[in-house]
Amino acid sequence: MNIDHTLHEAEKLPNRSCALFWDESLLWGLMAWRALKEAGLPFDLLRSEDIRAGGLSHYRMIFVPGGWASNKINALGDQGMEEIRRFVAGGGNYLGICGGAGMATENGLGLLPIKRKPPRDRVPSFSGPIRFSCAGHAMWQEIDTPVFFVWWPSQFQVEDQNIKVLASYEEAQADAFSADINVVDGEIIGWSKLEQRYGILLDPSRLRGEPGVLEGRFGRGKVILSLVHFDTPGDRNGAAVLRNLWSHLASCRPSDPPMEAECEQGRSFKGVPKNILDSVEEIHAAITELIATGARNFLWYWRNPLLLQWRRGVRGLEYSTLAAMVGEIKRILNNPSASGPDGWPALPEAIDPSRWEEDLKEIWGQLIPFCEKAKRLLIKERLYMMNASLSPVECADVEISRLRHELFASAMSHGGHFKRLIEPMDRLLYDLIKEE
Repeated sequence: MNIDHTLHEAEKLPNRSCALFWDESLLWGLMAWRALKEAGLPFDLLRSEDIRAGGLSHYRMIFVPGGWASNKINALGDQGMEEIRRFVAGGGNYLGICGGAGMATENGLGLLPIKRKPPRDRVPSFSGPIRFSCAGHAMWQEIDTPVFFVWWPSQFQVEDQNIKVLASYEEAQADAFSADINVVDGEIIGWSKLEQRYGILLDPSRLRGEPGVLEGRFGRGKVILSLVHFDTPGDRNGAAVLRNLWSHLASCRPSDPPMEAECEQGRSFKGVPKNILDSVEEIHAAITELIATGARNFLWYWRNPLLLQWRRGVRGLEYSTLAAMVGEIKRILNNPSASGPDGWPALPEAIDPSRWEEDLKEIWGQLIPFCEKAKRLLIKERLYMMNASLSPVECADVEISRLRHELFASAMSHGGHFKRLIEPMDRLLYDLIKEE
């Protein structure tokens, strides 16, 4: 495509470091926000309307985290996509992780001439820690053992020799999974047998040598696309790489902050009306019971504070998203007078709690029927698994198929009742963390 866009003034760097594109990131946006806070990195949250209004002109780089690339593109619209192209062509830099990387490929923004492999040629359900071989680059400074996390990544298809491969997959680590099979257990049973049973590629050794991180240019801007989730909270290697990338792409490098496993993210507010706190407690209790339904039916367990490990066939990512986002909302709105020290910030005058109340009413109205159907679906899926393999896409059981369609629609990229529920939840969470 033609990249001869009007160029931004390059003589003077914009005064702000990084814009984190929030829309359609959901759980992955929360993950990125936490990881950047842990790493002590400067950033602002931007939405599609901010980008369409020219908001990127104030920044040196844009970071697009995970989430479905197609949903992000729809949120941006043609004007938003063109604003990002113009920004990068004029010397702004682009970092895309997972879905954010997919958004920049030929079928999206077209920032780099690369494609994503078709699903049949991928190992589509790999997750967890894996070692990489890394090319010489500033982003790997202070990384002695290049083990990082990936979470169900796509795979790049690179043919242009001008694209630099910065990291390639090596061996999966012992606590990684392919679908719902631990990699150690998969070696014991044999991946070829498991692939025949599951009907997809599972063997992690198929990833060896495949590119995981790429770098190229679009106009005057640097573009780094990563299938590696350097933004996994609690990952020291990932945090070190993020700090290196901020130096490389945004010309800033803060001093290393202490990373603690139990560090408090962001802040809570003092003076939140009791009816709002009560509503959040009710919503959190309903989500907690929904997660417990899956757990007692042996469908999942918590793999880390944000992600479930679920059995193949159930929509574990959506349930993880609900639990993580509601948990963060509860933490931020938690009444500090009951459990925290003095000195919590009062509600800023610009905040209107009635707006939160409206969002919570909408969430509650969507949540109760969603949970009722979801619990029935989970139990039905568990019973179905006792006699047959369960695909996440198709099922011969009429009621399972109907409930899945009502709750999630037919595509894997978030639809149906889940979409109607997550939208006000996402809006509320964004409003809360935007106050940082």
